[in-house]
Amino acid sequence: MSVKIEDVSSIKKKLTIEVASEQVNKAITKAYKKIGKTAKVKGFRAGKVPESVLEKYYGAQMEQDVLTSLINDTYFKALQENDILAIGEPSIVESSGINKGEAFTYEAEVEIKPEVTAKDYTKLSLEKEKFVADPKAVSGQLEEMRTSKAQLEVTTRKKARKGDSVVIDFEGFIGDEAFDGGKGEDHVLELGSGSFIPGFEDQVVGMKREENKAVEVAFPADYGQAELAGKPAVFKVLMKEIKEKVVPELDDEFAKGFGADTLDELKERLQDSYETQETSRIENELREKLVGTLIERNPIEVPEAMIAKQLDYMYENISNRMKSQGMSPEMLGITPESFRENYRTTAIEQVSGNLILEAIGRQENIVAEESEIDAKLEEIATMANAPIDTVKKYYAGPEARSGLMAQIAEEKVVGFLLESAKVKEVAPKKPEKTTEKKVAKKIAKKTEKEDV
Repeated sequence: MSVKIEDVSSIKKKLTIEVASEQVNKAITKAYKKIGKTAKVKGFRAGKVPESVLEKYYGAQMEQDVLTSLINDTYFKALQENDILAIGEPSIVESSGINKGEAFTYEAEVEIKPEVTAKDYTKLSLEKEKFVADPKAVSGQLEEMRTSKAQLEVTTRKKARKGDSVVIDFEGFIGDEAFDGGKGEDHVLELGSGSFIPGFEDQVVGMKREENKAVEVAFPADYGQAELAGKPAVFKVLMKEIKEKVVPELDDEFAKGFGADTLDELKERLQDSYETQETSRIENELREKLVGTLIERNPIEVPEAMIAKQLDYMYENISNRMKSQGMSPEMLGITPESFRENYRTTAIEQVSGNLILEAIGRQENIVAEESEIDAKLEEIATMANAPIDTVKKYYAGPEARSGLMAQIAEEKVVGFLLESAKVKEVAPKKPEKTTEKKVAKKIAKKTEKEDV
């Protein structure tokens, strides 16, 4: 076997591999012996068909079997003998035919991990948000918790108002004709929820019990039922009952429902949790700025195989996290295909950042110590609320342990870089309004592996 190697790019090599005719002949003979064991040719018993006859009927099958066999036997050997660390599957761009007495030649292109030498990574100028506690954070969370425990109760008020849940009968008409699907009895509607046609709920606000009212609306032009889209309609509505949300009192009894003995203890827990989350957010954003600066100063070409692997991991990660919150990517209209398209740039940035941090660790001789591995395992066990023996068993495998050591080393590299950086504190930014799309984006950007 002879091998010729060419650099296609910084992340791709082309191997031209020639297999000697003697090896080709042996592979052909071996393939025909295997085919002959089950070949059925009229006039010959199974296993007794001559090779010359097999060539006539099974030549194409032999060629495919031999081609696959020779590539499998020589490709990985060529990589090993030439110290090529390939990532992903090879692409066979050209190959000769399989002929007895002739050498077999093929060309394979393969992606390799980039050889990164980082530069300009010390004394970086970065901005870090100053942590300033929001005095309304805990009270706001308490109100959300109260709302989550709210009960619907019949109100003594005479008129319905926004936020109430009303029980109504209704029937819709286009002109004088009732239309299919436009009738309901004892329907519970939360006023202000936007679950009915625009304008409907606004006109129900202010109605009294046992009141009848004609609610005039127009179906949206893009309404799902074409026969109703854009048409004016009248709904005859009977108000049967008015219910309002009644939230519990903020007292010790309320706190016990959340695992605290007193309301003061619950407030302390919420305050601690809030400060931990905000501090973590600020540190994560600082890390993102750090990595972003490194990428600007160290642009690298990223192999498609690494991008694809990162996207697969990110999609699995977002799916698992959203599932734990009772959601799914599909609920937000996110498919695996659209996710890969929309988050490709993010994946490239993450892979680039990891490669650069890895290079800095190598250049600065920063590695994970045994004591640090043990401490990390304890931390993971605490965060996952899992027995330490279970965690240690999971990370005992070579792949999992290697990944853990790489994570620890990367954290040490980030610490090393921040120690030398000039970090300027800046005023806190205004909180963003959280939307489901932003939730998905934040989840997708998280790359830490937390599962045990």
